[in-house]
Amino acid sequence: MELQAVLMAAGGGSRMTDLTYNTPKAMLPVGNKPLMWYPLNLLEKVGFEEVIVITTKEVQKAMSTDLKIKDVKMKLDVVSIQEDGDMGTADALRHIQPKIKTDILVLSCDLITDVALHEVVDLFRAHNATMAMLMSKAHEFTETVPGQKGKKKTAEQRDFVGVDKSGKRLLFMANEADLEDGLSIRKSIMRKHPRMLIKTGLVDAHLYCLKKAVVDFLTENKSISSIRGELVPYLVRKQFSKTVNSQKLKDDTDDQTQEKNDGPANHELLISSRDEPLLQLAQERSCWNDHRGDMSEAYHGGKLRCYVHIMDQGLCCRVNTLAAYIEVNRLAPKLFEEPSVHPSADISERCQMGSDSIIGAVCHIADKTSIKRSTIGNFTTVKEKVKVTNSIIMHGVTIEEGCNIQGSVICSNAVIGRGADLKYCLVGNGQHIEPEVPGIIILNTGNLDLCLHVL
Repeated sequence: MELQAVLMAAGGGSRMTDLTYNTPKAMLPVGNKPLMWYPLNLLEKVGFEEVIVITTKEVQKAMSTDLKIKDVKMKLDVVSIQEDGDMGTADALRHIQPKIKTDILVLSCDLITDVALHEVVDLFRAHNATMAMLMSKAHEFTETVPGQKGKKKTAEQRDFVGVDKSGKRLLFMANEADLEDGLSIRKSIMRKHPRMLIKTGLVDAHLYCLKKAVVDFLTENKSISSIRGELVPYLVRKQFSKTVNSQKLKDDTDDQTQEKNDGPANHELLISSRDEPLLQLAQERSCWNDHRGDMSEAYHGGKLRCYVHIMDQGLCCRVNTLAAYIEVNRLAPKLFEEPSVHPSADISERCQMGSDSIIGAVCHIADKTSIKRSTIGNFTTVKEKVKVTNSIIMHGVTIEEGCNIQGSVICSNAVIGRGADLKYCLVGNGQHIEPEVPGIIILNTGNLDLCLHVL
């Protein structure tokens, strides 16, 4: 491939700590596969033979024993970084800069999508773009979230995304939090693109094609820490900077005031390459894109160009909240034609199981059980007369006789005592729920479950 793939898998899952308290986000089971398996599978399907995986030592250790990760045929060049909360995604790219030999495709380990990856890559190639990214329409989560019943949902701050009339050229991007004085568009943008479409309700999928020059630029600009929060807005703004679009590509003192919010002026992003003279000759003798012909000056002389592919159909979801985790466990298994019951599972003939449920490897499902719209993880034991509905049961869980579990998430190695009645609960990793006792109600409080006595 002419692109090097980079998978970001070091995030701690700060917005879903109930799940990641004992399990790294990259290894959370989704449809009985590790979360990071899904972007790896996406890369493998389109022909990548190698991927750089940036992660922590904890995840690296878990990867070495996970059977699904071992089945990945690509070469995994795992780079462990310190579990430092201050290290962002741009910092991680800076860390692996010596390994980067060409343009890169960066994606997050929490992305589950069935996007046709060539849609993004083709934009990047066809327009010789500095960056091409994937966005999708915001997903409406319909399932009740365990432990959050009655809590007021926090409103997500919107992104305002400006595109040209084709809907592909990314002209403007700003978050609602940064627009205290209202929406302001530079005159330099409006002069070149008088018709701009401003879109809201879009979500950044954290999938980017980037020029190698961008990674080199990051090594000189250590103030940029995040790809999404800092680098992408910087690149979008810089498309219409005088310094980037000038022929000499050097510092322009007259432009420093205009660009004062774009970081140090002494480190400009150079888009030129060793092949620049050949590219210039090819453009002069071709009628394609930014030169002669009916698309003359289509890019307005700009050498730094950003593009976006907006996915309006199919599955595209980032698993970065508990609500998203529950939703993708319903949707992700539909992406693959696989048996819903693992061949090694031991299931009683007297078990009622819906076609929309998944049973993992080496599970034991006893008589008179009912499993509907649920995922049962590997090495899980479900004993007699148990009802599981709309729930996610992770690996190594034991559910004793006579339990009723509805709309809940049971994390790995938990034990649910006999006769327990759990509704919309989240049971933490390794927790033990005591057997049913008259006058006791089980309430969820996040990582722990409390028993309150009814007097």
